Amino acid sequence: MGTRPDDLRALLESVAQQDGDPIEVVVVGNGAPVTGVPEGVRTVDLPENLGIPGGRNVGIEAFGPGGSDVDVLLFLDDDGLLPNTDTAELVRAAFTADDRLGIVSFRIADPETGLTQRRHVPRLRASDPMRSSRVTTFLGGANAVRTSVFAEVGQLPAEFFYAHEETDLAWRALDAGWSIDYRSDMVLFHPTMPPSRHAVYHRMVARNRVWLARRNLPAPLVPVYVGVWLLLTLARRPSSAALKAWLGGFKEGWRTPCGPRRPMKWRTVWRLTRLGRPPVI
Repeated sequence: MGTRPDDLRALLESVAQQDGDPIEVVVVGNGAPVTGVPEGVRTVDLPENLGIPGGRNVGIEAFGPGGSDVDVLLFLDDDGLLPNTDTAELVRAAFTADDRLGIVSFRIADPETGLTQRRHVPRLRASDPMRSSRVTTFLGGANAVRTSVFAEVGQLPAEFFYAHEETDLAWRALDAGWSIDYRSDMVLFHPTMPPSRHAVYHRMVARNRVWLARRNLPAPLVPVYVGVWLLLTLARRPSSAALKAWLGGFKEGWRTPCGPRRPMKWRTVWRLTRLGRPPVI
């Protein structure tokens, strides 16, 4: 969004230093002009902020329809940094070794402490961030996606604007038979900070939870999933302002259109369960 020019330059430098073939880079200005990028970096300036998924979808299209000009797209937040020069080669090797691997989620670590927040490990058993595994979702600011996934199941849900758009894409990809890996050896440095720093956090997290369920889950699981998250939210005892915003988003999720409904197959529900995260939590 144009507010972190120094961080963006550092990120682009870390991408340019990757081993192997050079990486073609596109920077999307989500409601702000992109300035000060190195020569050879393409830019797209959007007149308004389309939200995280909307902006990333524009980036996908910059590589041809659905990203079809390339095999894999790497998504990195502008305040991140690749500390290792072999990350791109690890990505290439991972997709080459498994033709049904659709998405790779990187490990996010604080640049000063090296620690990974529990919420940045996309599985329920998150106590050991150094353990790589198959997972059921991924981290939006540090990942790689095979463009065949977009061709088969579509892009990120732009209407979500912020929160849970990754899980929506992940569930559709898993339902189509793709796999998702969390790889601890693919690292993005990113400063530790709470997601609640965003003013829209509580409302959109709640609204998009409901949309996620309405769009993707078999009908009997929709109230179970939403009910579990309602109870978890209450158990965490948020502040009165946060709870008010969350409940407002929860109601909005039921009252507003959520986009196309394509419930996953029951065998996908079982697959998610076997991977350790049944789609009720």
